[in-house]
Amino acid sequence: MKTLATSLFVLATATLAGPTALAAQNAPTNLLPGGQDEDDRADGDADDAVTSSPMAPSTATGPVEMASEPVVQKFDPVVQQWNVAQAEALVAAIEGIGTHGLIPADYDLPGLRAAIAAGPGAMLDEEASRRFVWLVEDMRDGRTPMDHRTQWFVMDPDADRYRSGAVLKQALESGDIMGAIEGVAPLHPDYEALRSELAKAKPGSKRYKLVQANMDRWRWLPRDLGHQYLITNVPEYQLRLTVNDKIMRTYRTIVGKPGRTATPQLAESVEGVILNPNWTVPQSIVKGEGLGERVLGNPSWAASKGYKATRGANGYISVVQGPGPGNALGRMKLDMPNRHAIFFHDTPSRGLFSQADRALSHGCIRTERATELALTLAILQAGLTADEGVEKLASGEYTRVEFNSKMPAYITYFTMGTTIDGEMATFKDIYDRDAPVLAAFEAPRKANRSRVTDEEIIEIVNDPRDIA
Repeated sequence: MKTLATSLFVLATATLAGPTALAAQNAPTNLLPGGQDEDDRADGDADDAVTSSPMAPSTATGPVEMASEPVVQKFDPVVQQWNVAQAEALVAAIEGIGTHGLIPADYDLPGLRAAIAAGPGAMLDEEASRRFVWLVEDMRDGRTPMDHRTQWFVMDPDADRYRSGAVLKQALESGDIMGAIEGVAPLHPDYEALRSELAKAKPGSKRYKLVQANMDRWRWLPRDLGHQYLITNVPEYQLRLTVNDKIMRTYRTIVGKPGRTATPQLAESVEGVILNPNWTVPQSIVKGEGLGERVLGNPSWAASKGYKATRGANGYISVVQGPGPGNALGRMKLDMPNRHAIFFHDTPSRGLFSQADRALSHGCIRTERATELALTLAILQAGLTADEGVEKLASGEYTRVEFNSKMPAYITYFTMGTTIDGEMATFKDIYDRDAPVLAAFEAPRKANRSRVTDEEIIEIVNDPRDIA
């Protein structure tokens, strides 16, 4: 018990101190009461962005909940006065925008040059302002329209944080047109890593197009992901605990099977951790698989599995699996309320983390070394001491530990990016989500794009039981 508390204290302290301090520490090993490593306990199975108000600050406040109905962003560009030198700088910015994976032809250079040739005046002001706003929209929000983002349910707040009119005004006042446009690009280092990869790829090649698509995926997210957050890349099967965009800790994951149980792309907030959770069994299992009748009819078997069932006056049976080593959610889940019913949790079948292909679940994300993650977050986000966290876990009783402030969690889908070891790699497109993004880049730029999706929310019926 003391070993576990000490290990957690070292891990949490190093996380707060930063990457250098964490790198100096050995990976904690003895992270469960009783002196056993967690893996040893496995059961043996294998725009409204048009205003002249000041730019919003870049500090992220966490994910923004998506509206339930699609909202179309109105396009009403702010028109500012341009001189010829400024307009020529805009031409240069458009000509160089390909270094960000965007397409110069989208911004009608011939029309802009014609306006420049006509000299200063209303036409130049309108034509230059319009193209500048197009560039800001694509760099800030992504070029891919919502109808090409499969199972993407993130409301990107950047159109409100970095309003197009404010960026335009800043650009003209500073004279740095390209700098202002690049000032709304993603801050995460993986974006720049992909940009470097783009420079090495042959334009128009398959690899070039894949880099373009994945750079755009970074633009779909908030520019600033926050100070401390969780981010998982589903096709990589990895979860990262991140501070200041630096990886502090990584955890292998098991994600949703392809099809209707594929894990969606979300930006949500973790509000706490639940130690020794209950599992309320879905009716598709209670009734559809006959579990309710089996639990009621075989009390000794039910007790061995931790199941308790109640039958209501109307015959409705509910089944709950209590905390314990065999609980289908394992020994922890992160409290992350969302309308998709997706969350991170432990599993008693820890041997599955050794498999290469881990698209096995019913949508939720099973997490390796989950108790280490839960207790570390409880120390960092709720102020628990290591000893208090270990005691609550060891009690075997359901315990919810509420965070002092919500922690952003991003569920993403990148098929190219840097691995947890910092190497550029491609990942299998397990859900076939690349094709629509690639097709969007082949099609003309779409204006008047919605900021939210009207795609169906697929109901996830979480069945976290052992997978054969």
